[in-house]
Amino acid sequence: MNKKTLVLGASLNTSRYSNLAIQKLVNHNIETVAIGLKPGEVKGVSINTTMFPFEDLHTVSLYLNAKNQQPYYDYIVSLKPKRVIFNPGTENPELYKILRENAIHFEGACTLVLLSTNQY
Repeated sequence: MNKKTLVLGASLNTSRYSNLAIQKLVNHNIETVAIGLKPGEVKGVSINTTMFPFEDLHTVSLYLNAKNQQPYYDYIVSLKPKRVIFNPGTENPELYKILRENAIHFEGACTLVLLSTNQY
C-alpha cells in the first residue's frame, strides 16, 4: 500500500526533525512530498513553498506548532488525507475538532518512531 506522505513544515536544516523524517520516509520507499518556508531539496524531495494540490495523499505529517498550522486548516482538509500525524510539539485541539468534523483520522505520534518500529 502506498502511504504517500506530505511533510508540512519541512526544513532544509539537517538537524530538524522534519528533515530527518523526509530522509527516513524516502529510505522506507514511501512517496514523499513537502512544504516548507524555503524552497530546496532533501534526498530528492522538492520542498514547495506554496499549498500545492497534492493528490492521493495517505498521510500529512505535521512539523508546525499550533499557531503556524492555522493558515493550513482548509488546505489540509482539502487534501483529504487518510490521517494526520501530530508530531511532538504540534498538538492542536482546534485542528483535531476540524479533522473530526471532516472524518479525517489523526493521531499524536512521532513519524520517526513509527517508521523505526515498522508501525507507519
